[in-house]
Amino acid sequence: MTGTTGTLENQPTTLTALDRCDRCGAQAYVRAALPSGVLLFCNHHARQVEDSLRPKTVEWIDESDRLVTAR
Repeated sequence: MTGTTGTLENQPTTLTALDRCDRCGAQAYVRAALPSGVLLFCNHHARQVEDSLRPKTVEWIDESDRLVTAR
């Protein structure tokens, strides 16, 4: 064990279309692992809470680079 909790060790490394934002239910692209548990956010809500929440996280996984910008 590397000092993480059992709940973090069992988390998949990539978010899927089934992972939903805890605030609005949209597809999650950010996983914020806190000592007390894991929160999932869509890109919009992750940006809203990042400055205040990220310093409190054990791990911040941002997969928003998977989003494609329409041209």
